Amino acid sequence: MADRLEYERVAQEALPMLYKIAMGILRCDADARDAVQQALLKGWEKKENAQAGKFRWYLTRILINECRNIQRHRMRVFPAEIPPAVSQMPPDYQDLYDAIFQLPEDLRMPLLLKYVQDLSEKEAAAALGIPVTTFKNRLHRARKALRKTLDREVMFE
Repeated sequence: MADRLEYERVAQEALPMLYKIAMGILRCDADARDAVQQALLKGWEKKENAQAGKFRWYLTRILINECRNIQRHRMRVFPAEIPPAVSQMPPDYQDLYDAIFQLPEDLRMPLLLKYVQDLSEKEAAAALGIPVTTFKNRLHRARKALRKTLDREVMFE
């Protein structure tokens, strides 16, 4: 990353994706915005550490770490879980989002990155800092758990 203008261009392109990832993890608009801001700031400060052409995924990795920091802080400050920002979710998919958010983070993130952010398996694995085979395994387990949860909900309606 050579200069400020190049950084701004890449950051502007990545901004919608970063916000969606943060919302998927934190489920709170204010926290998601804070995480994105912190990730962009740290990305600028450490831009020399990113490999050429991979800065967007470097920003994603920073963002995920920032989201985890916010979650850790939230658990110290708020013992109860903060509800998802309902206004951010399309009403037709509320049951699906609820089922996704019930999954543990290690299963939820592969689903969000693959299907909501439309990242390739390789890109998503890099963003999570895990091997592609581990990503595929988690994605399979997440789909299986999601299917089981949704099938159970249909049975009880």
